[in-house]
Amino acid sequence: MAVIHRTTLTPTKLELLDTWLPEQPWYRGTPGQRPELARTGGFRLDDPEGEVGIEFMAVTDTSGAEPVTYQVPFTYRGAPLAGADEALVGTSEHGVLGRRWVYDGTRDPVLVAQLFALVVGEAEPQMQSTSNAPDPSVTARFDESGLGAELSSTTATDDPNGTKILVTTASDGRRLALRVNRVLRPGQEADAEALGDVTADAPLPDGTTARTAFVVVHARS
Repeated sequence: MAVIHRTTLTPTKLELLDTWLPEQPWYRGTPGQRPELARTGGFRLDDPEGEVGIEFMAVTDTSGAEPVTYQVPFTYRGAPLAGADEALVGTSEHGVLGRRWVYDGTRDPVLVAQLFALVVGEAEPQMQSTSNAPDPSVTARFDESGLGAELSSTTATDDPNGTKILVTTASDGRRLALRVNRVLRPGQEADAEALGDVTADAPLPDGTTARTAFVVVHARS
């Protein structure tokens, strides 16, 4: 189980996102205007090897006429991830662990593997800010049985609507697409063609939350 340290992170995750977020193709803010970000939800997954921090963060930008909530899957590493320079959000000094390399987790094979394990029922979501505490508010479903969690390949691409992660299972070569909803629309459900999804709480403007599809799974040819 991941341990959540009560310590400093310099710069903070929100400070790293100030410059990274507006550069993404799915960003909805006004060009040239700095976002005004607050953390408004999310959850964690455990790395079975205990080396990589995995977090799915919801952040709300209130700089525009209407608030927009984004989903940012992060990974935190104690050393650079080879071949992932373009996915680097930035580096930060952790008060206990030292320098951490912070990545867009959709490009990190450890996060993708654990996300897929969550979808097929082989990983348990964890509370975002509490050590060793499962988060029952995060649910996952997959409409087929007998599919192993191990993957043989993953590829991620961004577009104006979010991030699509293409995966191939190691056991039978099954090809699936995991759509990471980068702009969270509270109350949005998975579409009728979806084979599965990951659902969690997303914030509403009045301070309440609504069940929302964070990730949606489809078959691909």
